[in-house]
Amino acid sequence: MFSAADLFANELLLFAGIWFLIGAVDDLALDFVWLINLLRGRGQARERDHADGGQPWRYAVFVPAWDEAEVIGDMVAHCLARWPDDDYRLYVGVYANDPATADAARRGAAGDTRLRLVTMSTTGPSSKADCLNRIWQAMTEDETGQGWRFDAIALHDAEDVVHAAEFQVYRRWLSDHDFVQIPVRPLIDRASRLVGGHYADEFAEAHLRKMPVRARMGVAMPCAGVGCAFRRATLQRLAGASGGNAPFATDSLTEDYELGIRIHEQGGRGAFVRERDGAGELVATRAYFPGDLRAAVRQKTRWMIGIALSGWDRTGWGGSIAEIWMRARDRRSALAALVIVAGYLGLLLWLVVAIAETLGLYQPAPPDPASRVLLVATGSTLVWRLIVRAACTGWNHGAREALWSLPRALVSNVIAVMAARRALQAYIASLNGAPLAWDKTRHRIPAAIGAQRGEPAAARPAMIGEGRG
Repeated sequence: MFSAADLFANELLLFAGIWFLIGAVDDLALDFVWLINLLRGRGQARERDHADGGQPWRYAVFVPAWDEAEVIGDMVAHCLARWPDDDYRLYVGVYANDPATADAARRGAAGDTRLRLVTMSTTGPSSKADCLNRIWQAMTEDETGQGWRFDAIALHDAEDVVHAAEFQVYRRWLSDHDFVQIPVRPLIDRASRLVGGHYADEFAEAHLRKMPVRARMGVAMPCAGVGCAFRRATLQRLAGASGGNAPFATDSLTEDYELGIRIHEQGGRGAFVRERDGAGELVATRAYFPGDLRAAVRQKTRWMIGIALSGWDRTGWGGSIAEIWMRARDRRSALAALVIVAGYLGLLLWLVVAIAETLGLYQPAPPDPASRVLLVATGSTLVWRLIVRAACTGWNHGAREALWSLPRALVSNVIAVMAARRALQAYIASLNGAPLAWDKTRHRIPAAIGAQRGEPAAARPAMIGEGRG
């Protein structure tokens, strides 16, 4: 029994170690590119100092909402308070069989005419993309009636805490880009520091390190679906190409991710921008993410299906080496989950063998030199990855959360494994004709944000991927 455990432990750890080392080399390459770009990119800020001149743009802000009565009222009130100008309209998509959400949105607006409710003709829930397409169509109908067009469209979710200076950032960068993405900064709930908090670690690393690299390399920029804005003409081209005046892909679980790739394939340019307002606060979208394990697994399942599995079929691999590299990174989550399972199972069996050796029940063979080198290499790169993760979290959320990021790395792995199992099951079923369901998670929003006023509205220019959180 111990001999078999020893054999399986060695094989599993060898498999996990090789793939872990490949992934580590991939991450180290990204680290290198990021550091080089960071050192070379200081001049980008000056290019935007006067790029926001001219007349203010008109914005349509799309907010799809199904079963969001608990949060949409505060979100609407918050948006109208933080954006006091009249250069935008807040389009909230609701469903006829969900009157509570529509009523909550009206209460949040308190009669403000900048709110425009768009009621879906279908029974909810349909999908986020379906709701966004109906909002788009309602906006174009409004444009025909009012005799002028919006200049840009921004996307937000019903639980988002928006920033007062968003439109200023969009205006500067949309002058020569087709879409702009600002950082997403998850709020950390102390009652769910491990599950809900792991999103803060992942987004901190992605939006401090990964997205700036993509922006600098000129590859397709995935859209986060919140805190992003598009030139109206850009979405119009996508709507025209769809054949049904629908710029958002209703047959995708991650229409936001694909949107940036589709824009790139049509020759459009995307920008990921980190800027600070006049008070030094990061211009970012803030929101609570799922703090319950089951909800987090459901959300990660949807992301994994849309990006790593069905996204493989839908968006291909692009043309350049850099494009292939970035898309391979996006899609390695399913394989990474398998490697994690193999590694943890191998460690468990190794522990059994070690206990047996301590008790004198079994004498394992000493590891060969190659295995020792692999063990040292994977152990070193693991420590480096944890350091990078903690540094990114600390940059955005402080030293305390940087320390919390270490145990949260284990929680993140557990969630990834659980999500991978569900995602693979759903994807295999879809290959046999089963539809991919939109598995929505419940949301929450900080209390009384609608009453917040007087935040600084001026943003100062900053470089793409600025190395500050």
